[in-house]
Amino acid sequence: MSEPPLPREVSRVFEAFPPTVRRRLLDVRKLIFATAKAHDDVGPLTEALKWGEPAYLTEETGSGSTIRLGRVKDSEHPAILFNCKTTLIDTFRERFPDQFEYRQTRALLLPLSGALPKQELTVCLSLALTYHLDRRRRK
Repeated sequence: MSEPPLPREVSRVFEAFPPTVRRRLLDVRKLIFATAKAHDDVGPLTEALKWGEPAYLTEETGSGSTIRLGRVKDSEHPAILFNCKTTLIDTFRERFPDQFEYRQTRALLLPLSGALPKQELTVCLSLALTYHLDRRRRK
């Protein structure tokens, strides 16, 4: 599946990242779009900047929590950032305690090199993209 072209303002932010971080985050971007497409309930994603970072929103369906791509202040590693008021990072820690490094309740850090753990990341991204659906079903 090919992801949509980068919006100009989002492209500028990706270009500002160091090359190794940019490549890693662009790989995650592809995975976000592929994961969204695999879920009928998610619908099309909106790609925009939130807090100056590339962000992926389920505006049309409201199915998920916003996913942002960037870095955290105390690390050179690429990061996938989530709303800190969700339980997403806690869920990821439970499922993948040794696969990723985490920062508080908001970030999953990725290795700078080596293969991306795509299977585990797909699970994490699916949980984020369907976060509100899952919460609605539990009520």
